[in-house]
Amino acid sequence: MSSSDRSGPVGVKGTYEVRTYGCQMNVHDSERLSGLLEGAGYERAPEGSDGDADVVVFNTCAVRENADNRLYGNLGRLAPMKTKRPGMQIAVGGCLAQKDRDTIVKKAPWVDVVFGTHNIGKLPVLLERARVQEEAQVEIAESLEAFPSTLPTRRESAYAAWVSISVGCNNTCTFCIVPALRGKEKDRRTGDILAEIETLVGEGVSEITLLGQNVNAYGSDIGDREAFSKLLRACGKIEGLERVRFTSPHPRDFTDDVIAAMAETPNVMPQLHMPLQSGSDPVLKAMRRSYRQDRFLGIIEKVRAAMPDAAISTDIIIGFPGETEEDFEQTMHVVREARFANAFTFQYSKRPGTPAATMEGQIPKEVVQSRYERLVALQEEISWEENKKQVGRTLELMVAEGEGRKDGATHRLSGRAPDNRLVHFTKPDTEVRPGDVVTVEITYAAPHHLLAEGAVLGVRRTGAGDAWEKRNTEAAAKPAGVMLGLPKIGAPEPLPVASGSGCGCD
Repeated sequence: MSSSDRSGPVGVKGTYEVRTYGCQMNVHDSERLSGLLEGAGYERAPEGSDGDADVVVFNTCAVRENADNRLYGNLGRLAPMKTKRPGMQIAVGGCLAQKDRDTIVKKAPWVDVVFGTHNIGKLPVLLERARVQEEAQVEIAESLEAFPSTLPTRRESAYAAWVSISVGCNNTCTFCIVPALRGKEKDRRTGDILAEIETLVGEGVSEITLLGQNVNAYGSDIGDREAFSKLLRACGKIEGLERVRFTSPHPRDFTDDVIAAMAETPNVMPQLHMPLQSGSDPVLKAMRRSYRQDRFLGIIEKVRAAMPDAAISTDIIIGFPGETEEDFEQTMHVVREARFANAFTFQYSKRPGTPAATMEGQIPKEVVQSRYERLVALQEEISWEENKKQVGRTLELMVAEGEGRKDGATHRLSGRAPDNRLVHFTKPDTEVRPGDVVTVEITYAAPHHLLAEGAVLGVRRTGAGDAWEKRNTEAAAKPAGVMLGLPKIGAPEPLPVASGSGCGCD
């Protein structure tokens, strides 16, 4: 069965809505949940349903301090709707469900199903059991029951797809609860990964993103330290696969063979997301991060030597317990030296259940805020300077869907450069579709996007564009859009520097 096929439903059971919070793993899991529900006979609710569905699923995140408050607030808003709609069901899954288990039903007794990160494939069965038995079903598996990629999928993009290569994490970062909720790292067989990618390409996908909690530790199960670089090179041999990306790597496992594979494999894009977290050696030690400032900057130097045009982004946590002004200045130093294209910057907040939550030296909110603002200002300046270097360059863009919020008013379209920079370009006379490729010259740079204001230099229609057109033609009479919250599904995109909901745990 192809990665986007689903079992044919026997009659329609009703509509569903999936609400997703947190990291790319959750977003990818939600594609699986949507596929499972459609395979069980449900249709997804029209976009903007806001709870007006027969089944509402919350795929939760547990890495922010107020994650539970957010969940219970949303559940509370659905309670009166459920009372008015007999037969409506609510399910809660993901990391918060794995962590809180029975607590969810105690606090919100109108919830029908609670399931964890290891048994998402059980959702349709649990919904049916809850309906028949007329009582809440709580089922949390302690270990992975089936690799998520074996489950049916409802992909949100016709031209770009996530491909999970591993689940779980073997690291013990003191600020992160993910290993406790997703378990130890479990790698997927290389042959299965490549088979899925080939199937996706056959369906019209031209860009894939290899996904793992610690993606470049791939191979730890079999003791092959070069397994990830070999996988990248194997992706380079798949005909029709135009772009390969991956997220998120760990500096500890980022070896020279990976850099060589990136530089020498034409369809591996010159883009790297390399989480820093802190530039201070003492803070990195307290975080239980297994590298230091020199090691991190050394990786950046090697990447730039091999791929001068690579865009490098990062994650940074400000205000970790015990962080001094000197520690913070070391982070500012690394940012100046590394010259990131963009940074996902987070103000530290306690992750319940992590060692850092009980550490001494918790930093006052006003101090964290001040440091955060200084870092954001610096990164904003660097992002703009780095983007200005793109002016005058001729780039190939993969046309994107829904990434230019003002495209309708400005008569532009939007696309992604090889390094994943967002580019808004003048709409050509020739029809172009998401997944097609256009050639443009960059004329203007802003901190978080580029403009190509001249005429498009070339248009290449692609199989990915054909796939997008086919999907939208078939869906023209059907409701569109499953509510998946943040981040977007499809080609992963860099975000402006902001305090977000990502876990920052890579």
